[in-house]
Amino acid sequence: MHIPFCKQACTYCNFHFSTSLHFKDALIKALAKESETEKGFIQGEPVKTIYFGGGTPSILNTTELDFLLSNLHLNYIVTPDAEITLEANPDDITLEKLKSWKEIGITRLSIGIQSFFEEELRWMNRAHNAKQAIESLLLARKEFDNITIDLIYGSPLLTNEMWRQNIEKATELNIPHLSCYALTVEEKTPLYKLIKTRKTPDVENEKQATQFLLLMQWLKERGYEHYEVSNFAKPGFRSRHNSSYWTGEKYLGLGPSAHSYNGSERRWNPANNNLYIKGIEEGNVQREKETLTPTQKLNEYIMISLRTAEGIDLRKLDREFGAEDRIRIEQQLPKFVANRLITFNDSIVQLTNEGMLKADGIASELFA
Repeated sequence: MHIPFCKQACTYCNFHFSTSLHFKDALIKALAKESETEKGFIQGEPVKTIYFGGGTPSILNTTELDFLLSNLHLNYIVTPDAEITLEANPDDITLEKLKSWKEIGITRLSIGIQSFFEEELRWMNRAHNAKQAIESLLLARKEFDNITIDLIYGSPLLTNEMWRQNIEKATELNIPHLSCYALTVEEKTPLYKLIKTRKTPDVENEKQATQFLLLMQWLKERGYEHYEVSNFAKPGFRSRHNSSYWTGEKYLGLGPSAHSYNGSERRWNPANNNLYIKGIEEGNVQREKETLTPTQKLNEYIMISLRTAEGIDLRKLDREFGAEDRIRIEQQLPKFVANRLITFNDSIVQLTNEGMLKADGIASELFA
């Protein structure tokens, strides 16, 4: 469920959001209505995870979140042990809010830390400061065991020593799940314009690669499982929601710009709050959609599976897509093995640490 509101725009962000809350009430009503009208998309299957993403869902008050969550329980078969995640910014977190989130059924928090350094947070134009980053996690640990944080590496300001301190701080606070992303420069973002006008340095690929390799080493030493290229978890704390995407399960996305997949068709809502609200109110949402071909499904399986710790299972690929593609892929593997980018054992293809740096490129070479 996409909550497309933020207090301010981060320099690097290219997600759909608005810094105006003018249409908040109308959008909440539209979300509730869409959840009612689109429940047939996943064909009555039980809902095992719910994810309030953004934007900044913690910008909503507890009554609004409770309304949306209650509406989902009313319209869907939500399993008793469902993982229900709320994305939250540190500056929104208070002990009172944490208690109320827990009371309405939130079971997991995703907190957008990004960095524990004041200068980096200012450079990113984050709404919180370094003190709030730490205080929010200390508070969150009092009410929630299941917490993930986002961290960004490879920014022009981030030295290897600062990166080490970021990881040490997260692990000292006993955060059980980390999502760590290389800073990417997307067009139409403030960061892109700052780099183009030479007001800030560009990112350095070599530095990003070094910091990613250090990240994998440090978190392995601290007992974290590297279960997807960007995701690390203590035992028992993998993200069930994200893992369902990577295993090809059906999902329903609600809200502006939200994507859905029912096993054969992918569709997405307009990335415009006004158009989305109007479409829901009039019963005529202008969604774009595509029906996946067998080749697209195969390529997605290759791309997504290769990014996970489990890797590509060529036996599954043979069963679902045919022996021809399995043989074609097997014939390409020796060069990657020789370059120590993948391992290939008992029909399982997995990336090495060095291979993780080139995951997308390797996948594209294996595509049909």
